[in-house]
Amino acid sequence: MPKLGQTVEESKILKWHKKSGDQVKKGDVLFEIETDKAVLDVESFFDGTLLKIIVNEGETVPVSVPVAFVGQPGEAIPDIPVPKASQQADTHPFPVTTSAPHHAASRPSAAPTAVVSQPAQAQTPGKPARKTISPRARQLAKDCAIDYEKINGTGPEGRITEKDVLNYLAAKKYDDLKITPAAKTLAVKEEIDLLSVQSDEPGQISVADVERAVAEKPKEMSKMRQIIAQRLTKSFTSTPHFYVTVAVDMTGLLQLRKQLKKEGKPYSVTDFILKSCALALKEFPALNSAIHDEKSVKWRSKVHLGLAVDVKEGLVVPVIRNADSISLSELHEQSKVLALKARDGKLTPAEMSGSTFTISNMGMLNVESFTAIINPGESAILAVSSIIPTPVAMKDQIAVRDIMKITVSSDHRLVDGACAARFVNRIKDLLEDTTTWTNMI
Repeated sequence: MPKLGQTVEESKILKWHKKSGDQVKKGDVLFEIETDKAVLDVESFFDGTLLKIIVNEGETVPVSVPVAFVGQPGEAIPDIPVPKASQQADTHPFPVTTSAPHHAASRPSAAPTAVVSQPAQAQTPGKPARKTISPRARQLAKDCAIDYEKINGTGPEGRITEKDVLNYLAAKKYDDLKITPAAKTLAVKEEIDLLSVQSDEPGQISVADVERAVAEKPKEMSKMRQIIAQRLTKSFTSTPHFYVTVAVDMTGLLQLRKQLKKEGKPYSVTDFILKSCALALKEFPALNSAIHDEKSVKWRSKVHLGLAVDVKEGLVVPVIRNADSISLSELHEQSKVLALKARDGKLTPAEMSGSTFTISNMGMLNVESFTAIINPGESAILAVSSIIPTPVAMKDQIAVRDIMKITVSSDHRLVDGACAARFVNRIKDLLEDTTTWTNMI
């Protein structure tokens, strides 16, 4: 498992593009992985035969762990333990079957049965131990599509017996429910507890009711979503955020942009925002730096701008390096290429690491104002809202101007309120100064 990025500690194999016994050449795509930031293809470094796959699709393992062997047919494969996935699928409340009878009368009679000992199930830290249940009781719960974890066992050491299941069904008046055969079949297949299904018609359960329950089942978040949750929760709870908002008059810049577009220079509003931030950060280095530990600050001499891009799984942040020193046209080309790669899922870890300041632009989403959470390792982030025609007072008169609100979120351990206010007003001044942009272009 390759280490694709300094912060990547483990990755999940999503799909194998080759199977054991296939010939592979150097550069062939062997498998597809999901890191905490992207989905990436992994190529073979060797020519030969894919002798054995030892990490299957859906399994997550640490970086540098062997996942397969490429060699020559007949070559001895090293005897190494199969890597243990760090994320295993949870065991289900009850096994899947394809069909089940409806009426309790069709269930097996409570005849004496031998107690089959079952291996103790390992208890995952933070999760309660799963209940033990006899084979006949398990089958009965499965046939009725109910969750046996809700049943109190009366057998040895709390073991659930068939009688316990029958008593539970009677107490819940299971036989009084009118469950369509198709609804039960779907409930068994999707592992839905029929006794927990909310029905439109009391006492009746249809396929539509079960389908609604299926849609509401908890679903595991993607790796990217999990990492976003972890990092931003840590940032928001450990970093003292404070916010400063200013309104920027974009009327002149929009007119200039319209003229530039006629000249074949299709700069976006984002391009001007990126460049303004880069220039302002050179004047206010505190917002381009970060807390290193409780007693020191990590100052950065270069401006590497992260641009939050909305993708299906969440957000990715490609990085434009040296944004303060490259030209506006170079910045335009880089941001366009990176945004396209982000939406196509083609960003590399290197293209998503090393940012010193991030911009979150929701201008295309009709947003009047919002605040953003600081990315870990940075001291500030800029939230950019939509450009909205707004009546404003100008020289004792009311005029309609194109106004865009921008809000900087700052780490108060490093950035004081006055500093943040000067910084965000410097961005405002740059965006409103069309003469500077004309000379720059």
